[in-house]
Amino acid sequence: MNIVKSTLLLLSVPILFSCKSQTDTALILEKSEKQLTDLRILSMKEQKNPRSTHADGSVRWVESPYDWTEGFFPGTCWMQYEITKKEQWKEAAIAIQNLYLQHKDLTTDHDLGFIFNNSFGKAYKITGEDYYKQVLIDASKSLITRFNKNVGCLQSWDVVGNWQAERGWKFPVIIDNLMNLEMLFEAAELTNDNTYKEIAIQHANTTMKNHFRPDGSSYHVVDYNPETGEIAHRVTAQGFADESAWARGQSWAVYGYTMCYRYTKDKKYLDFAEKIANFILNHPNYPKDGVPYWDFNASKIPNEPRDASSAAILASALIELSDYTGGRYLQNAQHILNSLASDTYTAKQGENGNFILKHSVGSIPHGNEIDVPLNYADYYYIEALTRLKAKEL
Repeated sequence: MNIVKSTLLLLSVPILFSCKSQTDTALILEKSEKQLTDLRILSMKEQKNPRSTHADGSVRWVESPYDWTEGFFPGTCWMQYEITKKEQWKEAAIAIQNLYLQHKDLTTDHDLGFIFNNSFGKAYKITGEDYYKQVLIDASKSLITRFNKNVGCLQSWDVVGNWQAERGWKFPVIIDNLMNLEMLFEAAELTNDNTYKEIAIQHANTTMKNHFRPDGSSYHVVDYNPETGEIAHRVTAQGFADESAWARGQSWAVYGYTMCYRYTKDKKYLDFAEKIANFILNHPNYPKDGVPYWDFNASKIPNEPRDASSAAILASALIELSDYTGGRYLQNAQHILNSLASDTYTAKQGENGNFILKHSVGSIPHGNEIDVPLNYADYYYIEALTRLKAKEL
């Protein structure tokens, strides 16, 4: 699907900030809370953590003993509590995040930032309770055990006994891993120990050097030799092809480097976030409604699944990016959110397993979670809306 030249020009020039939002955030947030209420009630009744839906429409719960998505629903509940001040949301957030508290000590995966910063981290920012602060510190201590000085990165997946080993990978680093750095930046501030920040910066710099093509697009996976730090493979796990631009990965990258700029004020991160954003927004396969196909290079566009999770992540990232660029990208974010709020992507109340957004994609190559709701799509959608609402105050 090609975008007309006038649209390309519009997306490539600065967009001035307007104090009056074109998105009715209050109404959308109210509607979203109503949709999530029944999911919260069911989650509390079952004492389970919702992730997606099954083919029959029933809720697919987070599977034990460990799941990278387990922080998103509690985090969404914390945001709902902050918005509404209703104790039911706080109670649900606490109950569900306590189901995986013990995972703060895991050293076998990189997703602790996703899990704990997005739930216990939200709890600490909202309540200021030292207990939540300590959980973040404990999880950060576990996460940095995965840092390899030879590579300059945190290892994403362990490969021994896993499918990654069958591909010959030794030290895979995925673009998603940028998102876990936020917890390390937070830990540095909470402890006054710059070790966490230094590791985050090294990982961000190594990823910037090795994960990206000249046009600003990102590989999904870079596999390293853990002894020498040399690159062994540049490949994909969830994208269409090794050389393609997997949509959610591009959104993670915009979000990640915008966040790195927030903590460091190093302009190279800001410039790089803009470069990636411009790649996305000016891509000939970027849809007019702003909700990307699951991969920018998928072979059957426009007859390919959309990924609302990628759109929600991108919208949230662009809103923050607009704060540092004189309002540029704000209208792009509003456009995405307006699309997501439409009947095309927002479920009717009581449908869609009581998740908000429809039409997300987990992993097409794995045949997993295709055209379904996802808890992280809803999380970043609510985050984006709350970020936009804060601009209206």
